[in-house]
Amino acid sequence: MPLLYSFLFIVIIVGALGIFYIYQYNKLQHSKTKIDHAECLIDEALRNRYDILVSADKLIKAELGSEKTYFKGLDKVKNENISNFDLDRKLTEYVHLLEQIKLDYPDLANNKGFKEIMSDSKKAAEKLQAAKSYYNKYTSELNDSIRTFPSNIVSRLHR
Repeated sequence: MPLLYSFLFIVIIVGALGIFYIYQYNKLQHSKTKIDHAECLIDEALRNRYDILVSADKLIKAELGSEKTYFKGLDKVKNENISNFDLDRKLTEYVHLLEQIKLDYPDLANNKGFKEIMSDSKKAAEKLQAAKSYYNKYTSELNDSIRTFPSNIVSRLHR
């Protein structure tokens, strides 16, 4: 009989450890899934921002009747193999240039299409900022989980 109780005790302990392990693993996977989702949101926001800048370039050329390229290198940015961080930095430079063009050409700033582009640009910037905050939140959660006991053991087992 004591052997049966010992065996039952061991099974309960192993079962509890298994459930705890599964809980910790799922918690880590949840954070990782949220981070992947945030990366997709950031990619989408950056693509949207790029498309807005391309349409702004076309509109500016048409309205000003100029063959001058205001956004030099914008067409090459999409084909470069760079990180989202670098892409965001470059696109932000082009957005600042767009705002400067708005200040330099007041007639253009009153154009309905240009106002729409500026509004879309502002919305895209807000979405991008929200996606970055979402990404940072779950990255921070995952890093905290990886560094704290006992989930650090589970994370080391799964690298």
